[in-house]
Amino acid sequence: MINAGLVLEGGGTRGLYSAGVLDFFMDKGLEFANAYGVSMGACNLCSYISGQRGRTLAVTVDYMNDPNYCGVRSLLKTGDLFNAKMAYEDVPLRLNPFDFEHALSYPGNAYAVITNVETGRAEYPLINDLKNALTYVQASASMPMVSRIVRIDDGKYLDGGIADSIPIMKSLHDGNKKNVVIMTKEAGYIRKPFSMMAGAKVLYRKYPYMLHDLAVRHTRYNRIVAFLEKEHARGNLFLIRPSVDIGVGRVEKDVEKITELYEQGYHEAENCYEDMMRYLEK
Repeated sequence: MINAGLVLEGGGTRGLYSAGVLDFFMDKGLEFANAYGVSMGACNLCSYISGQRGRTLAVTVDYMNDPNYCGVRSLLKTGDLFNAKMAYEDVPLRLNPFDFEHALSYPGNAYAVITNVETGRAEYPLINDLKNALTYVQASASMPMVSRIVRIDDGKYLDGGIADSIPIMKSLHDGNKKNVVIMTKEAGYIRKPFSMMAGAKVLYRKYPYMLHDLAVRHTRYNRIVAFLEKEHARGNLFLIRPSVDIGVGRVEKDVEKITELYEQGYHEAENCYEDMMRYLEK
């Protein structure tokens, strides 16, 4: 096991880039002491700790164009763009089940990032006991405006990226002196202000702290990316991200594009593997 942090950005179907990277890691037998997944990054992390190479790609290809799984029909029928029952019950428990025993035996700690809509703060629950932690994964990937708020015990939660898009600071705070960060946005990407802020002020009027998160999310994101780039250049962390933007959308249904992005992630991880290992071993 590598004594380092692994940080996975979200990004909807752009997360297939990270899925390719993680499948390469699995081929190399790489396991990290602490891993943090945000939104789609949390979904990717589930397949990774389950040791199921290719699972994320297979699920995306098999179900992304099913209107009962993702789309306007699901949104109108269930209140979720991604049908929560299908995505977090039918698929992971029956149609393409996780290897829950393997996930439980993963030697490191795996965390999903979720946003508490009442406090506006990020929380980081463990998900190694994956069969009993799928609700955390659901919350982490519940995008604002197109997902219902997920209730867990006495709390209300949505997408972890609202409060902490790239949890490098959490990893550093946890004592990980070395970190590998997998992004889904290419170099030069600048996040713009949240485009649906007016609607959010109506829909989430009872949650002012989360509204503040949404309003400043772009500023926080761009600041943390600048930090990552600086620390990568200094050799203090290792950053993997797409070399080029191949035009995959946040909710992409083109199977060829999805597969191309996955393969891009795999091959770019392969190309930087030796540099990454030198960083981790020095």
